[in-house]
Amino acid sequence: MRRRLLTLSRVALLELELTKRRMSAATPMADFLTKSPYSPPSWASHLRPLPSHTFSLAHRPTPIHRWNLPGLPNGTELWIKRDDFTGMELSGNKVRKLEFLMADAVEQQADTVITIGGIQSNHCRATTVASNYLNLDTHLILRTSKLLADGDPGLVGNLLVERLVGANVHLISKEEYSSIGSEALTSALKEKLEKEGKKPYVIPVGGSNSLGTWGYIEAAREIEEQLKCRTDGLKFDDIVVACGSGGTIAGISLGSWLGALKAKVHAFSVCDDPDYFYDFVQGLLDGLQAGVNSRDIVSIHNAKGKGYAMNTSEELKFLKDIASATSVILDPVYSGKAAYGLINEMTKDPKSWEGKKILFIHTGGLLGLYDKVDQMASLMGNWSRMDVQESVPRKEGVGKMF
Repeated sequence: MRRRLLTLSRVALLELELTKRRMSAATPMADFLTKSPYSPPSWASHLRPLPSHTFSLAHRPTPIHRWNLPGLPNGTELWIKRDDFTGMELSGNKVRKLEFLMADAVEQQADTVITIGGIQSNHCRATTVASNYLNLDTHLILRTSKLLADGDPGLVGNLLVERLVGANVHLISKEEYSSIGSEALTSALKEKLEKEGKKPYVIPVGGSNSLGTWGYIEAAREIEEQLKCRTDGLKFDDIVVACGSGGTIAGISLGSWLGALKAKVHAFSVCDDPDYFYDFVQGLLDGLQAGVNSRDIVSIHNAKGKGYAMNTSEELKFLKDIASATSVILDPVYSGKAAYGLINEMTKDPKSWEGKKILFIHTGGLLGLYDKVDQMASLMGNWSRMDVQESVPRKEGVGKMF
């Protein structure tokens, strides 16, 4: 069994390297951190308003390769798009939205960016890094427990990166967040900063507004182009992705619907419920004058389990098992729950998935694992003190690291 898994891993790595080589000329390094006029895909040119510019922040295109997850139905092919490789300090899907949002902030001559999210928000960390690259100050409103809202938030995971690069962190309790709302909180901070002479630009939770949606409309075009480069005629029947704030699933669903992909999109929601996200995505689509119904272009499954950023022991064991079997490390908040939900759906109804070619989009979030080390410690049993027999020769003065 282990030899088989190693063989599958080598095949995946080979396919990954071939994809990298085929696409290496697509994004010259000289383009990184540059703002340029934006031209939409022809099939999205009727949407309004069209973004005027975009900033090249992500390392694109991200690779696509086979992903041999244990437990797949007979004849099912699972592929994975590595948006955990987009760069910007492990920013995952967030940086695709920020390419459009940051271009708009610079266009409006902002000197400060405000955004909001949970205490381990990947989006807030990605926004901080992108803002710092562009010489913009960042103010983060971070939601935490009532007990922790009055103290130092610490340096775990995303917080470490945010504070390293100089974010201004404003803590708010979950209770206050719930009663006031994210829009009122960001508006209040914006007003305060304006009185101090700043020119702030507000980015919503997850970067999920109609402008941010273009990040994954553009990702759909990227997938199209990657498939065109192949010689095997690969075409996906289904696309699977996590849903945390709605912008990613709105963009990829609309892009698949309007463009050449025509794959059925399955979103696994890690917070709130499917009805909430159908309505929220509809608002984003209406904001683009797309003229489509969200329920026609995406199927949303509930995968929140115990709640946002909360995990069962079974979910965490699943992450460990997948990492051991395939070397793909999933985060516990987004893609981990989406993959766990997908395998559960396949187990309940394997016939619906048999023979399908499925693309799973890994949206990143690796730093979120650092917030789970206590819960995962019992799963990591493969260590021991090395026992060196006295008969092993010693060589004084060789290879010392002190």
